[in-house]
Amino acid sequence: MKNTALNYQHTIWASYLGYVTQAIVNNLSPLLFLTFQSQYGISLDKITLLITLNFGIQLTVDLASAVLIGKIGYRTGVVAAHVCAALGLAGIAVLPGLTGRVFGNAYVGLLVCVVFYALGGGLIEVLISPIVEACPTEGKAAAMSLLHSFYCWGQMGVVLLSTLFFAVAGIGRWKLLCALWALLPACNALYFLRVPLRTLEEEHNAMPLARLFRQKMFWVFFVLMLCAGASELSMSQWASAFAEAGLHVDKAVGDLAGPCMFAVFMGTARVLHARLSEKIPLMRVMVGCGMLCIVSYLLAVYAPLPAMGLLGCGLCGFSVGVMWPGTFSLATETLPGGGTAMFALLALAGDIGCSFGPTVVGMAAVESGDLKSGLMMAVLFPILLCIGMLLWKNLKAGEAR
Repeated sequence: MKNTALNYQHTIWASYLGYVTQAIVNNLSPLLFLTFQSQYGISLDKITLLITLNFGIQLTVDLASAVLIGKIGYRTGVVAAHVCAALGLAGIAVLPGLTGRVFGNAYVGLLVCVVFYALGGGLIEVLISPIVEACPTEGKAAAMSLLHSFYCWGQMGVVLLSTLFFAVAGIGRWKLLCALWALLPACNALYFLRVPLRTLEEEHNAMPLARLFRQKMFWVFFVLMLCAGASELSMSQWASAFAEAGLHVDKAVGDLAGPCMFAVFMGTARVLHARLSEKIPLMRVMVGCGMLCIVSYLLAVYAPLPAMGLLGCGLCGFSVGVMWPGTFSLATETLPGGGTAMFALLALAGDIGCSFGPTVVGMAAVESGDLKSGLMMAVLFPILLCIGMLLWKNLKAGEAR
């Protein structure tokens, strides 16, 4: 399958497009929720189930991949991921109408599509990072940060380009938009068939899962990933609502200055770290990001002016940018034998944090009747991350003695 005309730089480019695909999977359907409601008569609780199903399947794939990927291999897994994503995205344009006509229930078609693109998204999340980590290139921490920045740019691209499409072609052509977005993962599946791939196990003997679970360092990284996901999603999922209800700004301003600015700042942080990673130790970057995240949450909640509160939202995006890819890089450096299974389990931890963090914020907001109080609960996650980094430093120093 390997084509010598394509080198490992092509592998990295295909991986960048993989993270753009992940962004499409997670951000395209939410733009169409109101359309699904009006066109197919789907209730809000069923729309909510689509979100739950998407991330629930991705969590399941994270867990299963710890064993599955070792059996099917990187290439089969990553190509299948993109095929599933393409089928799910293209299916949104066809299946709901088909099941509506055949079974009288368009919702069944949407559920099938979510299952397909969630399988693809879950596999992409597990596989892309170890594929890049295994490439025989220098500056792995920089490559990891730059790789993860493409999710941010993909998220922005999905929102902005889809909005432009609706402005030009009209919302009534939304099915065409889904088909167009499906072309990217379909083409990238072909790309991954031709690029050279290595595995982490080729560089290091894979550590058995039982031995991995006995490593104190692994559980430190598990907690770090959980905190990284929770620190990020606690703000990004509530940024728009917080800007509108908590800071009392117009919804359009809140959407642009809240989640959109968050994504821009997060992507910028990852690009900057990719450029400066050789000059600043990753340990200092991670602790600095944790402390900045604490400050950004406090600024968002207690700022006397709405503009300062919005700045807190943006700074939060900047502060969490390196947490996720940085934890991957530290884990690979500290436990080189962890292999693909470790990446799968750390992705599972990150996704648990992505689900747990916003839930904690929402529950605290309901209990207090104030979204600001809910967001204050999220400060616990960057605090735990800083403590985890200090624990990692102490454990590493103990191993060196």
